[in-house]
Amino acid sequence: MNAAANDVAGQVRPGVLSLSIKEKSALFAAYMPFIKGGGLFIPTNKQYKMGEEVFMLLTLMDDPAKLPVSGKVVWVTPSGAHGSRTQGVGVQFAFNESGKAAQNKIEGLLGGSLKSVRPTHTM
Repeated sequence: MNAAANDVAGQVRPGVLSLSIKEKSALFAAYMPFIKGGGLFIPTNKQYKMGEEVFMLLTLMDDPAKLPVSGKVVWVTPSGAHGSRTQGVGVQFAFNESGKAAQNKIEGLLGGSLKSVRPTHTM
Protein backbone atom coordinates (compact mmCIF):
# COMPACT_ATOMS: atom_id res chain seq x y z
CA MET A 1 0.00 0.00 0.00
CA ASN A 2 1.30 3.45 -0.82
CA ALA A 3 1.66 5.78 2.16
CA ALA A 4 0.22 8.61 0.08
CA ALA A 5 -2.77 6.64 -1.23
CA ASN A 6 -6.03 8.48 -0.76
CA ASP A 7 -9.04 6.76 0.73
CA VAL A 8 -12.64 7.45 -0.31
CA ALA A 9 -12.95 10.46 2.00
CA GLY A 10 -9.80 11.99 0.51
CA GLN A 11 -7.72 11.56 3.64
CA VAL A 12 -4.22 10.13 3.46
CA ARG A 13 -3.84 6.58 4.78
CA PRO A 14 -0.84 5.75 6.92
CA GLY A 15 1.92 3.63 5.42
CA VAL A 16 1.71 -0.11 6.01
CA LEU A 17 4.85 -1.98 7.00
CA SER A 18 4.94 -5.75 7.19
CA LEU A 19 7.61 -7.45 9.26
CA SER A 20 8.19 -11.13 9.94
CA ILE A 21 10.77 -12.00 12.59
CA LYS A 22 11.57 -15.68 12.97
CA GLU A 23 14.60 -15.65 15.28
CA LYS A 24 15.15 -14.26 18.77
CA SER A 25 18.44 -12.61 17.68
CA ALA A 26 16.64 -10.74 14.88
CA LEU A 27 13.91 -9.62 17.30
CA PHE A 28 16.57 -8.38 19.75
CA ALA A 29 18.28 -6.42 16.95
CA ALA A 30 14.99 -4.81 15.86
CA TYR A 31 13.38 -4.05 19.24
CA MET A 32 13.77 -0.53 20.66
CA PRO A 33 13.21 -0.85 24.46
CA PHE A 34 14.58 2.67 25.04
CA ILE A 35 11.51 4.14 23.29
CA LYS A 36 8.58 4.89 25.63
CA GLY A 37 5.96 2.21 24.98
CA GLY A 38 8.43 0.18 22.89
CA GLY A 39 9.15 0.20 19.20
CA LEU A 40 10.67 -1.73 16.33
CA PHE A 41 13.24 -0.96 13.69
CA ILE A 42 11.94 -2.03 10.30
CA PRO A 43 14.36 -2.32 7.38
CA THR A 44 12.88 -0.55 4.35
CA ASN A 45 14.06 1.34 1.29
CA LYS A 46 10.93 3.50 1.38
CA GLN A 47 11.34 7.07 2.59
CA TYR A 48 9.46 8.05 5.76
CA LYS A 49 9.47 11.30 7.71
CA MET A 50 9.86 11.70 11.46
CA GLY A 51 6.44 11.67 13.11
CA GLU A 52 4.77 9.97 10.14
CA GLU A 53 1.95 7.63 11.15
CA VAL A 54 2.37 4.01 10.03
CA PHE A 55 0.58 0.74 10.49
CA MET A 56 2.51 -2.47 11.07
CA LEU A 57 1.60 -6.09 10.59
CA LEU A 58 4.01 -8.10 12.72
CA THR A 59 4.63 -11.83 12.62
CA LEU A 60 6.77 -12.88 15.57
CA MET A 61 8.66 -16.14 15.93
CA ASP A 62 6.45 -19.23 15.47
CA ASP A 63 3.14 -17.42 16.09
CA PRO A 64 1.07 -17.64 12.88
CA ALA A 65 -1.14 -14.71 13.96
CA LYS A 66 -0.24 -11.28 12.61
CA LEU A 67 -0.11 -8.54 15.23
CA PRO A 68 -1.65 -5.30 13.90
CA VAL A 69 0.01 -2.27 15.50
CA SER A 70 -0.14 1.43 14.70
CA GLY A 71 2.66 3.80 15.52
CA LYS A 72 4.79 6.70 14.38
CA VAL A 73 8.26 7.02 12.92
CA VAL A 74 10.74 8.11 15.61
CA TRP A 75 14.02 6.96 14.03
CA VAL A 76 15.31 7.09 10.45
CA THR A 77 18.47 5.39 9.22
CA PRO A 78 19.09 6.69 5.69
CA SER A 79 20.76 4.88 2.83
CA GLY A 80 24.55 4.95 3.20
CA ALA A 81 24.45 5.55 6.95
CA HIS A 82 27.68 5.59 8.97
CA GLY A 83 28.94 2.18 10.05
CA SER A 84 27.06 0.36 7.26
CA ARG A 85 23.84 0.51 9.30
CA THR A 86 20.76 -1.05 7.71
CA GLN A 87 18.47 1.47 6.02
CA GLY A 88 15.04 1.68 7.64
CA VAL A 89 12.81 3.30 10.23
CA GLY A 90 12.16 2.92 13.93
CA VAL A 91 8.49 2.97 14.79
CA GLN A 92 7.20 3.78 18.28
CA PHE A 93 4.16 1.70 19.20
CA ALA A 94 0.97 3.70 19.69
CA PHE A 95 -0.16 4.19 23.28
CA ASN A 96 -3.19 1.93 22.91
CA GLU A 97 -4.18 -1.70 23.49
CA SER A 98 -2.47 -3.07 20.36
CA GLY A 99 0.75 -1.16 21.07
CA LYS A 100 0.86 -2.44 24.65
CA ALA A 101 0.11 -5.98 23.43
CA ALA A 102 3.02 -5.80 20.96
CA GLN A 103 5.39 -4.46 23.64
CA ASN A 104 4.36 -7.18 26.12
CA LYS A 105 4.63 -9.96 23.52
CA ILE A 106 8.10 -8.85 22.37
CA GLU A 107 9.44 -8.33 25.89
CA GLY A 108 8.05 -11.73 26.88
CA LEU A 109 9.82 -13.39 23.94
CA LEU A 110 13.10 -11.60 24.64
CA GLY A 111 13.03 -12.17 28.41
CA GLY A 112 16.44 -11.72 30.04
CA SER A 113 18.20 -10.87 26.77
CA LEU A 114 16.68 -7.36 27.00
CA LYS A 115 19.54 -6.51 29.36
CA SER A 116 22.20 -7.57 26.83
CA VAL A 117 24.70 -5.05 25.53
CA ARG A 118 24.92 -6.55 22.03
CA PRO A 119 24.57 -4.07 19.19
CA THR A 120 21.18 -3.61 17.52
CA HIS A 121 19.97 -1.92 14.33
CA THR A 122 19.66 1.36 16.22
CA MET A 123 22.11 1.45 19.14
